[in-house]
Amino acid sequence: MTRRILNFALCMAVALSVPVTAEAWRAWNRHEVLPVSQGVWEVVNEVGTGAQDYWCAIGDFAIRQLRTQATQRIYIWRGVGPAVNRPGKKSVHFSLTPPPGVDTKPTVSLNVKHVGDNRNAMLARNHCTDRLGDRFFPFN
Repeated sequence: MTRRILNFALCMAVALSVPVTAEAWRAWNRHEVLPVSQGVWEVVNEVGTGAQDYWCAIGDFAIRQLRTQATQRIYIWRGVGPAVNRPGKKSVHFSLTPPPGVDTKPTVSLNVKHVGDNRNAMLARNHCTDRLGDRFFPFN
């Protein structure tokens, strides 16, 4: 009986020592949204990801997962760069609060490079329907 308890304790110690990856939330366009730090999330790229895909994913996440209002601003916290949670991939970091010390005046250009650039959650999510002829039509 003591050996069985010792084996169980050893198994539990090994299981608890294995690092656990952050749990991803999947947007309509199948892009992963993962936490980076308090109030900052990253959208991880897929093959062929463009700016509209990043905005679609974070807009969908903000509305469906965080339950924000459609008018909630979403800010680029860090432009396209190496993913924190998925080594070897690229990501964009977003937040619902503006990054300190940068211009947050909204622009009409669609990009994921300029820190502080922002959209409201519904406009960001509307990029999910920009690809009606493509592989998904999320709002059936």
